Amino acid sequence: MERKKVTIEYPLAAKSPAIVWRLISSAAGLQKWMADRVSDDGATMTFTWGELWTGQDVRVSHVIDRRKFSHIRLKWDADHCEGEYWEMRLEESELTGNLALLITDFADADEEDSLRGLWSGSLNRLHRVSGL
Repeated sequence: MERKKVTIEYPLAAKSPAIVWRLISSAAGLQKWMADRVSDDGATMTFTWGELWTGQDVRVSHVIDRRKFSHIRLKWDADHCEGEYWEMRLEESELTGNLALLITDFADADEEDSLRGLWSGSLNRLHRVSGL
């Protein structure tokens, strides 16, 4: 089945890239909204969902590119599809000066809605914990 590139734009109520950057590029920031636990050794980030006593989903993502206040691009360890990655990119609106978070990810055509739902839930948590 053919994989599809999915882009999601999430407007932020922020004008400071430094605040948003900490939430999308550091283990401590990502742990606030994306996963139950996140660890970062510089080259890889390990994401853990769930509790030890109820079962956990642990996924490792390799950092492909990171540009401060711009974007972070990662590739899941178990992802064997050539050229695929997931990325969080900051862009500034020329009209308002506010920032938007652009998410890029890949999914099978029949799983796009599910992927958008996962990101929507995470972005809602980002809004709740940060007000962005």
